[in-house]
Amino acid sequence: MFSRRGFLNASAMSAVAVSAIGSRAQAASIPEAASMREAGTQGPLVPKTGPGYNPIVTLNGWTLPWRMNGEWKEFHLVAEPVVREIAPGMKAHLWGYNGQSPGPTIEAVEGDKVRLFVTNKLPEHTTIHWHGQRLPNGMDGVGGLTQPQIKPGQTFVYEFQLRRSGTFMYHPHADEMLQMAMGMMGFFVVHPRDPSERRVDRDFVFLLNAYDIDPGSYLPKVNTMLDFNLWTFNSRAFPGIDPLVVAKNDKVRVRVGNLTMTNHPIHIHGHEFRVTGTDGGWVPEGASWPEVTVDIAVGQMRAFDFVADEPGDWAMHCHKSHHTMNAMGHTVKTYVGVNMPAMQKKIAKVAPGYMPMGDKGMADMGEMEMPLPDNTLPMMTGFGQFGPIEMGGMFTVLKVREGLGAGDYKDPGPFKHPVGSVAYEFKGSFAGDAPRQGAIDSGVPAAEVKVVKPGTLPGHPMAH
Repeated sequence: MFSRRGFLNASAMSAVAVSAIGSRAQAASIPEAASMREAGTQGPLVPKTGPGYNPIVTLNGWTLPWRMNGEWKEFHLVAEPVVREIAPGMKAHLWGYNGQSPGPTIEAVEGDKVRLFVTNKLPEHTTIHWHGQRLPNGMDGVGGLTQPQIKPGQTFVYEFQLRRSGTFMYHPHADEMLQMAMGMMGFFVVHPRDPSERRVDRDFVFLLNAYDIDPGSYLPKVNTMLDFNLWTFNSRAFPGIDPLVVAKNDKVRVRVGNLTMTNHPIHIHGHEFRVTGTDGGWVPEGASWPEVTVDIAVGQMRAFDFVADEPGDWAMHCHKSHHTMNAMGHTVKTYVGVNMPAMQKKIAKVAPGYMPMGDKGMADMGEMEMPLPDNTLPMMTGFGQFGPIEMGGMFTVLKVREGLGAGDYKDPGPFKHPVGSVAYEFKGSFAGDAPRQGAIDSGVPAAEVKVVKPGTLPGHPMAH
């Protein structure tokens, strides 16, 4: 649910805030700052005025409301500390915008004039950089280079016209390592002026982000470079990530941005897609290419389109396998093939209560009940209709169903498989081992090959 503050008149603004606001906005009131506390996916925000478009659905997120002030579309972002539920059973103390991390998605239309008020409620200064946008240099948001820092308590205004459609991001360019590690980021989607251009039936967006949070704690370690233990879609880890719900034969677009410290190969099951957009713009239709996995580098965005013509519950995940686990340590020993009962007795003498990994693999971790520190997720978790899914982190499900209405994004529950369409155990008798394939006589006599090592040819300067 949105919590809304009333409009603030200029007479109620602090002198510090007024001094930071551009001349064209000084006489105007600041638009309300909508806030979101729910972690679930919110429905699309359909525009009431202006050019029509098919609005975005932000996975486990929402779209920031705006107001029209003459020819300007006005938004209000509030940079502030937030509490984000990573998944049921774990919350993180992050920094974000308007009550959440990542911040709300900003939606507008190519050609719009946008005015973005940014209020700083953090304990230190900040800015916002509009990643990928073409705009006046003084609106680019690099603290110290293109603008003064936004100090705590100040409100700054960014004003520019949206020159091209596409998918962009926003994040600080002030104390960037800490502020982005704390979750300060969001999406900025600019729809084409012509609503029929590149139109799809369902349009999803989410950011890739990662955290290093010790078990039992709440605060990310901001100096971590690569050894993160929580890999997330929009600051949510499976099983806390909502599914992408689509109707059969819908044309679907998924836009994914990467603001982690490493690349992510995003893979979808059951469908092939075409890469249609990058953070540099739309890929010309004749130049888009087919994939089932798209690698997204740091700071990049990729949009891909497909027709959801295969009903079912299809996995969608990062294909780096350790990115689909939660709270994963990096010094865990491998005990496959070890005589664990004897080993565990010895370990228990020096570490009572220690639970080592299995000697036959780690599959039992997905259904094993074990004590965990407070505010910590199991490493492998989540259940489907056939048992433990044994996943975590960057994993969700594309749910393709027949008969869904155009605006229906509710989770339809497990897929009902047609009779005879599920893999099953073979219980018949085996005929015995298959005969081994012998060498095939090609009729060509074997040739003798002579190998001459470098430096052994007569006259070679390195010859011995």
